[in-house]
Amino acid sequence: MPRELDPIQTIERGILKTHRRALWDPFFGAVRRYELIGAGDRIAVCVSGGKDSMLLAKLMQLLQRQSELPFELVFLAMDPGYGAEDRRRLEENAARLGVPLTVFETDVFHAAGRGEKYPCYRCARMRRGHLYAKAKELGCNKIALGHHRNDVIETTVMGLFYSGQLRAMPPKLHSRNFEGMELIRPLYCMREDDILAWARRTGLPFLQCACRFTQRLAAGETGATSKRQEVKELLRELRRDNPTIEENIFSALHAVSIETFPGYRAGGERHSFLKDYDARTPKQPPIKTP
Repeated sequence: MPRELDPIQTIERGILKTHRRALWDPFFGAVRRYELIGAGDRIAVCVSGGKDSMLLAKLMQLLQRQSELPFELVFLAMDPGYGAEDRRRLEENAARLGVPLTVFETDVFHAAGRGEKYPCYRCARMRRGHLYAKAKELGCNKIALGHHRNDVIETTVMGLFYSGQLRAMPPKLHSRNFEGMELIRPLYCMREDDILAWARRTGLPFLQCACRFTQRLAAGETGATSKRQEVKELLRELRRDNPTIEENIFSALHAVSIETFPGYRAGGERHSFLKDYDARTPKQPPIKTP
């Protein structure tokens, strides 16, 4: 008679067996493809309480168990000003997944909400700064965030439409402000729909963003808008006529033809295609005379 699995083992089996192609394969593929983890790394897996970061924590935990590569994990959760109910759900869900949290508190929600102009952007920057600082304090050299493939695509489109720049979200990034620290995104190749399906199967009440601005969006208040949500809806509409549109955008990020752009930025400097235009012009074969 087969041994009965406990709830944590059931979730782990679902990731590694039943839904391996949708969850484990893109996760492990990104770790290998982009060389996200090295021997001796001490990685702060940043857990916000949402579906993405909770799945990331579980995947990193499973990877550490199975990998022959020695690395350490700290499951780092920042309380940016959650209410008592949200804090309780964060801790209970982590316990149900078997993820041991190290929690620290900040006043990010209060500080980011001042002025109400671009609160989400300001909040994200402040949260990341606190996470870097705490991770470095704990002896980590990397932080892992739960950005997935749809985040990458949406961020690229948002930059094009609203900031006038073709700029992607890379799978890893050296910190400019915290020397020796690096950010990695192990869910880079994973589809949000597959994460949503996993979240529903667990039956756990994962957190949405618990800030006041996001709650106004959810309530449909007039004047509360999200550019990311607008882009999500646009891509959803475009997908009806072209089901591969998101796959095409993601693939394009890995095959950029710099030579076709009139200008680009690299190393913090602007470059023009005119700089080496003549040197790149193909030489014409000599004309043969009769």
